[in-house]
Order: sequence, then C-alpha cells, then structure tokens
Amino acid sequence: MTGIENIKLRSLLMGIPKQQLPALIEEVIAFSELEEFIYLPVRTYSSGMVLRLAFAICTAQPPEILLMDEWISVGDATFKDKAEKRLQQFIHQAGILVIATHDANLAERACNRQLHLVQGRIII
Repeated sequence: MTGIENIKLRSLLMGIPKQQLPALIEEVIAFSELEEFIYLPVRTYSSGMVLRLAFAICTAQPPEILLMDEWISVGDATFKDKAEKRLQQFIHQAGILVIATHDANLAERACNRQLHLVQGRIII
C-alpha cells in the first residue's frame, strides 16, 4: 500500500468521518513531511519515514487515551522535537497518556506520574 492508502485505511479504522478525510490527509502529509513520497509504496520507505507517517496518522486526532511505546526513538532530532511538541498538546487534550520509555528526561517532561520497572518489579 502507498502512504496515502495507509492514511485512508487508518482513518477508516479510527472511525473518522469521510467529510473530515481531505483535511486529515493534508494535515498528515504536512506533519510527516512526506509530500514527495506519499504516493509510493510504504515498503520502499526508510524506518524513519514509516515512523513519521505512523506518528502523523495516529496523532491527527486527539484521543481520549493515548498509549505509546518508545515512539520517539527512531526519528531524527528535528522530527523528535516536532513530535514531542505534538505530544505536549495531546497531554493537555487526552484524558490519559501511557508511555513506555527508557528516556528519563522525556518521562519527566511528559508525565505527572511515573511507574518504574526494575528487574520485573514495580517501583513507584
């Protein structure tokens, strides 16, 4: 599937109404910065490009609950900053954010509560 087909499929799975699709597609393409690649098959994308597309799609609409696992570790520094700014917006809009990360600084900036796992045991 192409990038644009992935956007449309994910939008369908996310329950986004058809009338919102053109604006969502435009926003995802702009945020991901994949304009010239969006009609190419995703299998030809680098891992960073796949991350950009997936992150842009998943964060195009603010969720009630946001679950993320090491989501920011693949992107370059510029995209990492851009994604973290969007995450900060989501924290204020989402009811709950759950993030699994090894980045203690990110956890400090993004979370108001932390739970640590040390050798399989929960440390609060």
